[in-house]
Amino acid sequence: MQYDDANLHLNAVILSLTPAPSDAEFEGWLAWVSRFADLLQAPAKLAPALTAQAAGLCLIFAPHPDDECIVGTLPLRLRQEAGWQVTNVAVTLGSNPDRRQARWAELEAACAVLGFANIRLADDGFEEVKTSTAAERPALWAAQVQAVAGLLADQKPTLILLPHAGDGIATHMGTHRLVIDAVAAAGITTMLAETEFWATMAEPNCLVETSPADTARLVQALSRHVGEVERNPYHLRLPAFLADSVRRGGELLTGAGSTPPDYAFATLYRLTRWTNGQAAGDLPKRLCPAETGLSSAWFTA
Repeated sequence: MQYDDANLHLNAVILSLTPAPSDAEFEGWLAWVSRFADLLQAPAKLAPALTAQAAGLCLIFAPHPDDECIVGTLPLRLRQEAGWQVTNVAVTLGSNPDRRQARWAELEAACAVLGFANIRLADDGFEEVKTSTAAERPALWAAQVQAVAGLLADQKPTLILLPHAGDGIATHMGTHRLVIDAVAAAGITTMLAETEFWATMAEPNCLVETSPADTARLVQALSRHVGEVERNPYHLRLPAFLADSVRRGGELLTGAGSTPPDYAFATLYRLTRWTNGQAAGDLPKRLCPAETGLSSAWFTA
């Protein structure tokens, strides 16, 4: 399917199921992640089953292929527990032109593991996605904002994931500006979930736990970015990143000096409501344990 106005390319097949959890590769990753959880002395956690409820649409605006896995806890759980459709939006395909089509193929494979659909904003991704581009190349910036705004107006997502404004590197911060400008241009009512990777957020308000099984699924998907993890095996460090989010988030959300939750792994987000393209306030602080199913009502109220 092609979005002519926005020059978008959407997978014809919308994936609804991850690979069977009994596959040998997944079991290997699960055993590895479980040993990590044991070292953290975390109690065993089982993810809840899918429940019948109103499903939503989540769009993940990924600055680079692999970000959909790194920040994918909330979308993965919404898909599995609340029946949401999740679509990754590849904003760029990286800075190396010779690697872009390979990175797209790797991204397709990673999304297949997670059960996410996958979009690219242009055949080779967007260019110059930096906060400075709005002033330095205003015509390019305006065209890219309008392309994203067209997608948002057409899809009307319930939830949008995007990096936070200070997420450390130019493309992440540029993606934040791009999505914020596009939400305003589209004038939609939705919810934004800001994410972190290269730099931490000062005021997250949501800590979403992943069970060892869901953590293993994220690592398995991240391993599909073969050319990147051969250069830097950061998929092996993902559980440590998620464990550190528990250390920080436990006290940031419940108060300094408080006892953090008994999670091994979790991801931090900052959730805000947007009405008619304008910010309308943060959600209350919330912990989302792995054994308690996520509710669509929380994101649509």
